[in-house]
Amino acid sequence: MLTIHDNILTDRGSKYAVSGGPATTKAEALALIKTLKRSKKFAKATHNTWALLTPEGPLKNDDCEAGAGMVIVRMLEREGLQNHLIIVTRWFGGTHLGGDRFRRVQDCVTYYLDHMTGS
Repeated sequence: MLTIHDNILTDRGSKYAVSGGPATTKAEALALIKTLKRSKKFAKATHNTWALLTPEGPLKNDDCEAGAGMVIVRMLEREGLQNHLIIVTRWFGGTHLGGDRFRRVQDCVTYYLDHMTGS
């Protein structure tokens, strides 16, 4: 089951969303991402960066947002949250955010973790 939090924040024109759901393998993670991208809005996003902690180790994909997947991995590790995929989506707004893009990824993951069912 995929949970989507759309329009979480905006920074200099770039818009962000965060999504996620249970996944235990790369194949399950990719299936959830495929489900997300069935929405044309998410399929056309500039970046769908994601990470998942499995018992075998972390899986991640920066989707051309270099370093962003590792930001998600570190946050999942801090939370001790295994077998749960988190996807941060960004629609580029025309202004490069530099290092602030990592803070926005952190903000989105924090939002997701704060709004998980049962939290």
